[in-house]
Formats: sequence, C-alpha cells, structure tokens
Amino acid sequence: MRKARPKKRIILPDPKFNDILVTKFVNNLMYQGKKNTAFNIFYEAIDTVAEKSSENGLEVFKKALSNITPQVEVRSRRIGGATFQIPQEIRAERKQSISIKNLILFSRKRHEKSMSQKLAGEILSAFKEEGAAFKRKEDIHRMAEANKAFSHFRF
Repeated sequence: MRKARPKKRIILPDPKFNDILVTKFVNNLMYQGKKNTAFNIFYEAIDTVAEKSSENGLEVFKKALSNITPQVEVRSRRIGGATFQIPQEIRAERKQSISIKNLILFSRKRHEKSMSQKLAGEILSAFKEEGAAFKRKEDIHRMAEANKAFSHFRF
C-alpha cells in the first residue's frame, strides 16, 4: 500500500442512552446533516418499541441488530476467465455496518406513516426473527452455503 491507513474516527456516545452503537445507527439514518431530526426519529422509534414489546426498547434494538447480522458473505473472484462467488467470513466492523444499513434500508421501504413508525416496525420484526432485514441475512447465508464448494479459492 502506498499510503498509511486513515485513523479511526472517535464516535461519541449519544446523549440519552450513552451508547456508541446508537450514535453509529443515527449517523447512518441521518439525511443532509440533520442529526437532531435523526435522533428524534430514533428515540421515538425506541419508545414505540418499548411500548409495544413491554421490554426495554434499547435491549430490543440491540437484539434485533444481532438477529440481522450476517456471519459470512460471498465475494466475486475471477479465476481463469470464470467468476466465482467465494464465501468469506466478515470482520466485526463490517458485520455491524451491514446490519445497520439493512435495518435502515428496509425500514424506509415499509408502508407506514412516519419514519419512526417504520423503524419501530422493522426493529420489532427483526427482534422476532422475521421481516425483510432478517430475510436478507438468511439469503446471504444461503448464498454462502450454496457456494461452499468454491471456498478453497479464498484469497
């Protein structure tokens, strides 16, 4: 590599729960630098989740994220003119990033009134191991399982 790796940015914990994971999630949820709006959406969704599940909203959120976190993924690799889908384990930061992005993506696609309701619905369905984000994780794992024969091509 020609250049040194960039330094990891320090992410400060959020004001309400004092949790770094919440700040990472809100940073991904945010549009056009409107962090306060994103925090309001997230906190409203967590309150809704706590109301509906009668459990701690933040714990439900963390369990939902762990339920939709993939362990392996397939990567394309060109070998001798053919492209193979090679299954590989995912490093911890990427796992977290993928799960956060999937949860937000499928929340936005839901058909509910506000973003906080959409997010709450997707968190609850991920907590129950159903919904689109959980299905995405299952599809990723299924693809890796189907291409297990090519795992000796790992790089």
